[in-house]
Amino acid sequence: MGKAQAFYTACFDLITRCRMHPFVQGIASGDLPRERFVFYVEQDAFFLEAFARAYALGLAKAPDRETMDAFRELLQGVFEELRLHKGYAARWGANLHPEPAPVTQAYTDFLLRVAALEPVGHLVAAMTPCMRLYADLGTFLRPQANPVSPYREWVETYSSADFEALARQLEMLLDRLPGDEKAQHTLYRAALRFELMFFEAAWRAGDYQPFVFEP
Repeated sequence: MGKAQAFYTACFDLITRCRMHPFVQGIASGDLPRERFVFYVEQDAFFLEAFARAYALGLAKAPDRETMDAFRELLQGVFEELRLHKGYAARWGANLHPEPAPVTQAYTDFLLRVAALEPVGHLVAAMTPCMRLYADLGTFLRPQANPVSPYREWVETYSSADFEALARQLEMLLDRLPGDEKAQHTLYRAALRFELMFFEAAWRAGDYQPFVFEP
């Protein structure tokens, strides 16, 4: 078992909590209030810009041409996601240059600190959870997604073969690039915790009660 699969398996409790979070479930059913999704889109646009910068720093630190090519393709994938967000903004009036919420700021600061100060093998450990989680959520939600959900495009994007290929490409880098395995696992789990908090922040956008997960 490679590191990517081992870390995913060890952190499956957090994957499950993300799958069952009412924000994520509301995307599939279409029942998620529009203002919560708009808040999420706005914050995700801020996050994706930082994610792109982290990929760029990874490309600069790449030890070989193969790794450089992989980061280039992954960076292009982020710009494809940002184009999707522009579509949301046009339809629903989302602001793609928002003031970051506290969890958004904390998550992006975490990624950029790792990108700037840690070895590239540690950077991919911090970035892989986002890609693997979204590919996992897309695949998990697709069979149950309401065909008339206004958020159906979100599910289709993240359940696509193209997105799965990008997630696997980053996992291959995680398996191949050297790093302290304990530190990499810590970074992987920290990123997944940020992802869960990100969904919780969107769920609580406005005056809403927090979701308490019951295992």
